[in-house]
Amino acid sequence: MAKSSNKSSSKTRSQPTSKGKPGSKPTKATRTESPSIDIGIDAKDRADIAAGLAHVLADAYTLYLKTHNFHWNVTGPMFNTLHTMFETQYTEQWAALDAIAERIRALGFNAPGSYAEFARLTTIREEPGMTAAPAWHDMVQQLVDGNEALCRTARVALDVADDADDAPTEDLLTQRLQTHEKYAWMLRSMLQ
Repeated sequence: MAKSSNKSSSKTRSQPTSKGKPGSKPTKATRTESPSIDIGIDAKDRADIAAGLAHVLADAYTLYLKTHNFHWNVTGPMFNTLHTMFETQYTEQWAALDAIAERIRALGFNAPGSYAEFARLTTIREEPGMTAAPAWHDMVQQLVDGNEALCRTARVALDVADDADDAPTEDLLTQRLQTHEKYAWMLRSMLQ
């Protein structure tokens, strides 16, 4: 990525808050008790990157859960197509969760791992499964919205990683953006 000469460049994107809403300071990442870390990224930058990744992980987990829920509960004339598509997407999403969490750990911080933490950090609304299931087209629209929300969260975290010259995190987030932009496009196409 192209670098500006001023590390404190005036990026206009804002971090999600602890409630997952853009515009305020991110939730602080929890530091583990471990030996000193010297990977060429200072402690404050590592903490900011880990906090951004925690929001990405929460959005990714919530989207994974919603996609899996819809895989189980989809009905109607698009059942076979959507059941298969949702399975393909949630399987890939599940594998990606580990890479995001492990990057947080590599930066020296604990990854969020509870439903309560994910609910606090995510920007994606959960959907009940047992009590009600939306119509297939509403499921598709919600997954479009969820993939787009995850892209927005990832872009905020990507800016923080870019400012700190954290190439591994930039690479990870670029891959996630490519995947979720593609999912949003594929899902959106079903509604046209």
